[in-house]
Amino acid sequence: MLLTWIAEVADELLVLEPADRRMEWETNTWWLSAEAEDRRSLSVSAVVAAFERTASAIQVRIRELGFPGAATFYVWHDTQAGQLGCSTGSVPTDALPFDGAYVLSDDLGSVIEGFLVDDEPGVTAWTVLEDVQNSSEQTVAEPDVVPLRVWASSVGAVSR
Repeated sequence: MLLTWIAEVADELLVLEPADRRMEWETNTWWLSAEAEDRRSLSVSAVVAAFERTASAIQVRIRELGFPGAATFYVWHDTQAGQLGCSTGSVPTDALPFDGAYVLSDDLGSVIEGFLVDDEPGVTAWTVLEDVQNSSEQTVAEPDVVPLRVWASSVGAVSR
């Protein structure tokens, strides 16, 4: 089912409105999940290929629309939600609209692998919570923030 949903993203409503990034985000962002059985049956390469086909189809649509600027299709694994997110925005790859730290990855496979091997999507282990509680009692230093790993593909007329 996941591969079908990824393919459907290419045909959904697409808004490229540089003056209204919020509308772009709300319209163009998709959250994809899979049941445990589906995760076990999928290969990383099959999911990567599905996203690459979707990026190519979106690129064709953007060119047909005659949109003259930069546009990026991007994918990430939201570990807290246990989902894959994907979106398209009228931004270059180095200006994605995330509130927190992120790092661009050339390897979509590693993003997908993290999602597929997640045995309990959206669940945070007690040991992680205990570590946070224990570290908050000691005001020595802030915990390290691990940036979100994001795969991005330039799909617009202009790329940077």
